[in-house]
Amino acid sequence: MSTLRVAAFTQGAQVPSARFRVRQYLPALRALGCEVEEHPARYGSYPPESFWLRPPWLAASLAERSLALMRAWSDVVLLQREMISTLAAPTALSRSPLVFDVDDAIWLTQRRGAIDTIARRSRAVLCGNAYIAEYFGPLAPVRILPTGVDAARWSPGAADAQPTLVWSGSASGLEYLRAITPALRATLEAVEDVRVRVVCNAPPVLDLPPDRVQWVPWSREAEVGAIQSATVGLMPMPDTPWTRGKCSFKLLTYLACGVPGVASPFGMNADVIKGGGALGAASAAQWTDALVHLLRERDAAQALGRAGRAQVEARYAVSVLAPQLAAHLREAAA
Repeated sequence: MSTLRVAAFTQGAQVPSARFRVRQYLPALRALGCEVEEHPARYGSYPPESFWLRPPWLAASLAERSLALMRAWSDVVLLQREMISTLAAPTALSRSPLVFDVDDAIWLTQRRGAIDTIARRSRAVLCGNAYIAEYFGPLAPVRILPTGVDAARWSPGAADAQPTLVWSGSASGLEYLRAITPALRATLEAVEDVRVRVVCNAPPVLDLPPDRVQWVPWSREAEVGAIQSATVGLMPMPDTPWTRGKCSFKLLTYLACGVPGVASPFGMNADVIKGGGALGAASAAQWTDALVHLLRERDAAQALGRAGRAQVEARYAVSVLAPQLAAHLREAAA
């Protein structure tokens, strides 16, 4: 099999989607004959908050992204979201076929149809779930590729002696966790020694007893252990057009570690819940019932965790998805 040269343009070295939709696949893709050279955005893909800094940022970003794209010698270009937020212009300079990778409902924030334009220029759109594929289907050939989990890294570990509910995510998602505060408070009252662990880049502000909340500052080194040692993982979210585009990665990391989850049964979460390893909860009462049940019935919780691990290994592991990604890239290049 001939080597396929892939130029992957991501939104930055520290962006989660770049880590999990591109970078974690590189060793497996290399073994499959795909040599990937990543080109992270030097100045980031999103404008600075200051209005006065935006014009120089835009000029520098356009120049950097355009030159990088024109200099990239490859058989196919993998574009992880748009190169510059809300702009399609740089993609017209590509000399190679485009594959557009989308893991959020990014069309909801597009301007002047930029996302649609990129999709129409692409040989294929890799969609993180069926909801995203439904939108892009009329614009380009679509392929569903879930956000994979490195099952060798996210794996079961020793649980803490103290029962622990864990939520992991960025500060922008804390509002979803706050929305289930009444259920968390009721759970803390029902189960005396349980605590809530928050793995985040910012300290959480929750209306809960401070001595029952543990903040673990996010780091790549800390994130896995903080989940492995927990009892139940949390993935609350409202049912909106934006959240339906979420690819359930948070929930999948819990399940990969053998930690059962409780999640809002919307969007892709519903599919993961159906596959085993998590319970669905839409109302505060349902959240409380599910959490108390898993905290009190440890055998049932452990069995659910094993089912979740099995689902990840069968459907969402990087080792399972990497050959699919390689096939999609070769198909587009051909």
